[in-house]
Amino acid sequence: MPELSGAEFELFRSFLHRVAGISLSDSKRPLVSGRLAKRLQACNCGSYEAYYHLIADGGCAEETQRALDLLTTNETHFFRESDHFRVLTALARAAKRRPYRVWCAASSSGEEPYSIAMTLAEALGLQSDWQVLASDLSTRMLQAASHACYPIEDAARIPPALLRRYCLRGIGPQSGTFLIERTLRARVQFRQINLNDAFPAIGTFDCVFLRNVMIYFDLAMKRKVAEKIAACLAPGGRLVIGHAESLQGVTPMLVQRAPTVYGRSDEH
Repeated sequence: MPELSGAEFELFRSFLHRVAGISLSDSKRPLVSGRLAKRLQACNCGSYEAYYHLIADGGCAEETQRALDLLTTNETHFFRESDHFRVLTALARAAKRRPYRVWCAASSSGEEPYSIAMTLAEALGLQSDWQVLASDLSTRMLQAASHACYPIEDAARIPPALLRRYCLRGIGPQSGTFLIERTLRARVQFRQINLNDAFPAIGTFDCVFLRNVMIYFDLAMKRKVAEKIAACLAPGGRLVIGHAESLQGVTPMLVQRAPTVYGRSDEH
């Protein structure tokens, strides 16, 4: 296999920033090389530069999406940063607006939006009017999320009572897995949305989860995304970000209301 030169890495770094707003550090060069190596073989590209032109020049949209899927990070698990789900419970119970709408704006393989759905089912009930929109840049991750089937080891992170109520253990050929229960699964809508692009007509939300994503953006991209999300917040709505992130100095449109929780600055 050819090696990824410094100049070729710069091509992919520029591509990912242009398309997805993600800034790659120099340390990510081995990641780019490793994740794309098999695609060079599959596409009969003799160099990384040749593969770059294949995905960047607009001639193969399917391969461009595959490259984006490979280059974007998808680390997640059920009830990650669990205190945020206690925050969501309090927000949902206090809200008078219905339907109560939550947007998981980086849903990856589905663990986070299903954790949100379990939380809302407990806080408001399955008969109540609430909705979860789950979006991601990666079509591969969205497809996996829609299947809602996970290795049984992942169940250890779900509170036992919620696991019993909302998950089904696989049997026979599905042994060693579990499935999100159908009624809960039906409350989550999956959609591809690129945070770097203009948002589609998705309405407003009472809460937006965008956790552990801003750390991959430079300041200009953080501002762009934060301001677009601020415009999507309903009156009293909240944006929840990861504990390793901060929006301090990013935009005057959002102010911190609690640790890692932001609201619109024009609220009174």
